[in-house]
Amino acid sequence: MRDNNEMPGHLARRFQQIAVAIFHAEVEEAGYDLTPVQYAALAALEHNPGIDQATLAGQIAYDRTTITGVIDRLVQKGLMLRLASPRDRRANVLELTDEGHRVLQGVVPAVEAAQDVMLRGLTPEEAAEFLRLFRKAISAVNDLSRAPLRSSPAAADAKSE
Repeated sequence: MRDNNEMPGHLARRFQQIAVAIFHAEVEEAGYDLTPVQYAALAALEHNPGIDQATLAGQIAYDRTTITGVIDRLVQKGLMLRLASPRDRRANVLELTDEGHRVLQGVVPAVEAAQDVMLRGLTPEEAAEFLRLFRKAISAVNDLSRAPLRSSPAAADAKSE
């Protein structure tokens, strides 16, 4: 039987635990109350205003059922609006509020600091290689996830040019 430290699933889970702890510490120290997924939702929405919940879920690789609670909390915090879609009365589109834009811009330095802390045991070259290999491994099994990452329309357009 292999040692846990030789199992990619164990290491990925461990890294996720550490990453979330570092994210919370940096963001709270900067005076913000956001979870990693709330930050991801705000950042995705800033790049793709007016998308619906299902599209947002795909862009941040979050399951469509659970994203509703994330959006509910962001709406309650006054950071996001849920509006009726002008094209489909059954759907809602999402927009950042002015406060959402302000919070997102303000928290970015803390989020960037968290990313640096997560990789501080690596040289810049090792960090780049680690991220490249991490992305490659994830890409190869993305479709096996219950919440696969889906490219944004803007990213898909950029790839096709």
